[in-house]
Amino acid sequence: MRVNIDPEKCQGHARCAEVSSLFVLGPEGFVLPRDVIVPDGMESEARQAVTACPERALNVASD
Repeated sequence: MRVNIDPEKCQGHARCAEVSSLFVLGPEGFVLPRDVIVPDGMESEARQAVTACPERALNVASD
């Protein structure tokens, strides 16, 4: 599983990082624009982070 990040939509709410350690914030508080490969066992946490984003800047892609 992979989570895609759309940096154009991210507004720096940081809710994804509050929910999951999978997401890294840059110095200005925005999620770093990179796709996140979700390790086995962390799928639920990743989905919660995607749902927590009010801007819908994250989405799940199955690999």
